[in-house]
Amino acid sequence: LDDYMARMQEGQDRIYYLLADNHSTAIASPHLEQLRKNDIEVLLLTDRIDPWLVDALREYDGKELADVAREGLSLPEGDGAISQEVANEQHKPLLKKIKRVLKGRVEAVNTSRRLVDSPACVVAGEDDLNPSLQRMLEASGQSLPETKPILEVNVGHPLVERLSRETDDERFNALANVLLDHALLAEGSQIENPADYVARMNRLLLELDSASGAK
Repeated sequence: LDDYMARMQEGQDRIYYLLADNHSTAIASPHLEQLRKNDIEVLLLTDRIDPWLVDALREYDGKELADVAREGLSLPEGDGAISQEVANEQHKPLLKKIKRVLKGRVEAVNTSRRLVDSPACVVAGEDDLNPSLQRMLEASGQSLPETKPILEVNVGHPLVERLSRETDDERFNALANVLLDHALLAEGSQIENPADYVARMNRLLLELDSASGAK
């Protein structure tokens, strides 16, 4: 932590960290994209003790520890940046439609300020357990209350732009579910119904193949 603080950017007031099951999942996490773009270091925590460590150690030497995979993350503001609330309001029809389709699978759908290259990611609510800790406790046999992730979408990504233009309800539903499935896989979670995911992907791939053949 001392070494991390010695490398912190001027004005940085938080120690950013990411919990993951392994280093490969952590280094490829979409949650790092905006921080990586701004050259801000993130601690990749993959040891089994780490979730308990950060839960107990909320700050170090006056610097708050911030989970980059949690709702309400405070990120450096770029030129012309707008707030989460304003961005949500600007894209309210799309967010509302996605949430209606994913009812039962997500707690909320928001625009993302942490994504750069990925179309979507899932984050934990402010009062929810980190998914890595939740998976660890469930694997040990503990019964935990059901929680739903928050889906964040990158409205500037071509896939989300494609989704916003989709007028066929069945195709919109399939794309919205695949968007969530891929976000869960990237985060390290298991898909609740892999058979449904495979069926959706097969259907979309066949439609894509048919469209290419028509051309």
